[in-house]
Amino acid sequence: MNSNELRAKFLEFFQSKGHTIVSSSPLVPGNDPTLLFTNAGMVQFKDVFTGQDKRPYVRAASSQKCVRAGGKHNDLENVGYTARHHTFFEMLGNFSFGDYFKKDAIHFAWNFITGAEWLGIDKSRLLVTVYHTDDEAYEIWNKEIGLPAERIVRIGDNKGAKYASDNFWAMGDTGPCGPCTEIFYDHDPDGKKGIWGGPPGSKEEDGDRWIEIWNVVFMQFERYKDGTMVALPKPSVDTGMGLERISALMQGQHDNYQTDTFRHLITAIAKLANQKPYENSSQKVIADHIRATSFLITDGVMPSNEGRGYVLRRVMRRAIRHGYKLGLNEPFFYKLVAPLAEIMGGAYPELNEKRALIEKAIRSEEDSFAVTLDKGMKLLEEAIGKLQGEVIIPGEVVFKLYDTYGFPLDLTADIARERNLKIDEAGYEREMEAQRDRARAASKFSSAGNVAYEGADTCFVGYDGLVADGAKVLALYRDGKAVDELKSGDDGIVVLDNTPFYAEGGGQVGDKGSIGSFAVADTQKIKGSVFGHHGTLKSGSLKVGDVVIAKVTESVRRATMRNHSATHLLHRVLRDVLGGHVAQKGSLVNEQRTRFDFSHTQPVTADELAEIETRVNRAVLANVEVTAKSMSYDDAIKSGAMALFGEKYGDEVRVLAMGDHSVELCGGTHVSRTGDIGLFKILSEGGVAAGVRRIEATTGEGAMNFVRDTEAKLKAAADLVRSGRDDLVDKIQGQLERSKQLEKELAALKGKLASAAGGDLASQAKDIKGVKVIAAKLDGVEGNDLRTMMDQLKDKLGSGIVLLGSANGDKVSLIAGVTADLTSKVKAGELVNFVATQVGGKGGGRPDMAQAGGTQPANLPAAVDSVLAWVEGKL
Repeated sequence: MNSNELRAKFLEFFQSKGHTIVSSSPLVPGNDPTLLFTNAGMVQFKDVFTGQDKRPYVRAASSQKCVRAGGKHNDLENVGYTARHHTFFEMLGNFSFGDYFKKDAIHFAWNFITGAEWLGIDKSRLLVTVYHTDDEAYEIWNKEIGLPAERIVRIGDNKGAKYASDNFWAMGDTGPCGPCTEIFYDHDPDGKKGIWGGPPGSKEEDGDRWIEIWNVVFMQFERYKDGTMVALPKPSVDTGMGLERISALMQGQHDNYQTDTFRHLITAIAKLANQKPYENSSQKVIADHIRATSFLITDGVMPSNEGRGYVLRRVMRRAIRHGYKLGLNEPFFYKLVAPLAEIMGGAYPELNEKRALIEKAIRSEEDSFAVTLDKGMKLLEEAIGKLQGEVIIPGEVVFKLYDTYGFPLDLTADIARERNLKIDEAGYEREMEAQRDRARAASKFSSAGNVAYEGADTCFVGYDGLVADGAKVLALYRDGKAVDELKSGDDGIVVLDNTPFYAEGGGQVGDKGSIGSFAVADTQKIKGSVFGHHGTLKSGSLKVGDVVIAKVTESVRRATMRNHSATHLLHRVLRDVLGGHVAQKGSLVNEQRTRFDFSHTQPVTADELAEIETRVNRAVLANVEVTAKSMSYDDAIKSGAMALFGEKYGDEVRVLAMGDHSVELCGGTHVSRTGDIGLFKILSEGGVAAGVRRIEATTGEGAMNFVRDTEAKLKAAADLVRSGRDDLVDKIQGQLERSKQLEKELAALKGKLASAAGGDLASQAKDIKGVKVIAAKLDGVEGNDLRTMMDQLKDKLGSGIVLLGSANGDKVSLIAGVTADLTSKVKAGELVNFVATQVGGKGGGRPDMAQAGGTQPANLPAAVDSVLAWVEGKL
């Protein structure tokens, strides 16, 4: 019985028992902010259990998509190491909302599992557990179902606290909860399969012999934050049965990954890696992770650096790294969406509907991670090679992998686990804290804004001028505390009754300038309309009550205004050229440039960028007046104004219009006419996240400087190839073609040299117990050439064993090859690892071919010499 048939049969059974079939809810809970992901079938019914919601039915059944890869319920680290853990799984569930309770729930479970017309599972291979004080459930199993006492296990509070038990279920730290009863299946009743493990409650319960296949939760209580347990208005039932586990059982398998759904995916993975299915455990990890990845993306989660998006990124990067282990060094993960849709698209049509989006999001993440994966792995391999007997990867290495190469902590821990190593988590946390300290120090002015202020608001007068003569000091702060006076050399914050300084907001940075002899480095809002001027007093003293001249640095403000006004024009043009789906996703405007993030699913083409730049500059040349009006928020939106920055607006808003080129809500500072922008120039375009692109641009003098710099580089390039600017492209193209030709000739010469050297080495093969063995150290031969020589030597020997080593600087390259007839006696992976450990490295690979590296070239001659004796011991 395949997975699709099992899912249908379960729903059919409970429909026949009066249950309403309810579709799976999304993986992002819509009614519970306490959960990262939907982790059980009952999540969508939580409010029904607590009495806050009422459905038109009192019995329900569903097949619910679930993810356990973050938060309290996290199985990520176990995936790939056990037969039954998954990040994504389906939970078959039946629910009663104040209708039937323990008796009917238990009878339904037993009938479906053992009934001949349903699953027909052998009763003698089942036992059950109950919460230790749940006598009612015990009696139903014993007296009504007829299970003997020795097959009913009472489980107490075995997790260190009251109600902390395998048989007391809770959705989270708060919410509906209650005792449960579970049904277990014995996968090896006569012990002939050798599956280790004991029944629940025993010391061996964590083994794989006894597997839970059904969990009936009796929802009797709601738990609050303080631990209080309150009886629910109507006792209810929540049942869960993992589709993957029951599929394995019904298909005669002990391993979930041997079921039809996973076989289909693993076959596809093996084909991509040019392997046999199940040849490597990494195939299981990738098969699991493509399910979690695809279903999370269909439900609106995209990879990012925070929250749910970060969990998704961790899952994806773990899968990509396991592909790297299989030799899949090019993007591959996105290619598995198609086989997933083939096997699960019937039950979940959104996989087919959103296939293009899923593939695009995955490919984008693969491309971004691929840039650093290889470098990060090399760094890790080098660090492992230097451990010299130690078993702990230093915290600074773990942190660098995260900070520089994007390796989440658990990814490095996963790699360490494979090598029987540990990571220095304490050292990693120290490095993280040091980085936080550096960040705090670098932004001490902005971070110091968390001060207590009670007093009048600041009146902003900076729309009309850059100088306020006669501003009064309302408050002063030093080290975050209010003071009456600042002295020469003090860093602090100044609050004025009126100011021309713009406080950071809407993407525009805060102004710089001076307040008397106080140098303003940044301006931030302390709260509401209170502006804090952050900086340093250069001389004299500054006291509360002083009347001062506040002056904004004109060149910085005007450059910032040009860039800000250009941002508004850019947003409008992006929507005109790319489509109405474009929406602002973040921005930063300063005196140097504008950085604008927007929603778009693919790179902006060169032609589109040219059109965007042209249209913005046309608006600049139109030299229309820039006007600002205050009106109610509702009237502004009705007039067609766009809320550019997505901020929280008050009842009264400022509407900024640039003729008919742009109308937006904005509190920032802008030019008087679009012509003041001067020149608009796009500097770069790229992706920052799945479905989010970024354009950086500059205006005015910044644009002119960019053009001059580009012209200078163009001239320098022309001079290098002795060409004029007009025919520079043709000249470079010719140089490239010549270079490619020379590279081909060089490769051919290297191949001939390798072939000649291979012939010499073949004649030097040693006979070890009737087997030809070559072990040789070569000077200056690179990795690809080593591979070529090894293949040639194997062909010439016909039957034999080859180990080649080469030292280049402080690095050692090793390769081993064993002909197919000898792999039952000698494995190439074992041979290369034997040599690698002597030269400060590790390695492995297939039985017929394996590669490794090292960092101790001085040890290479002795290591190569030891090969013959090692091989002799294996034969």
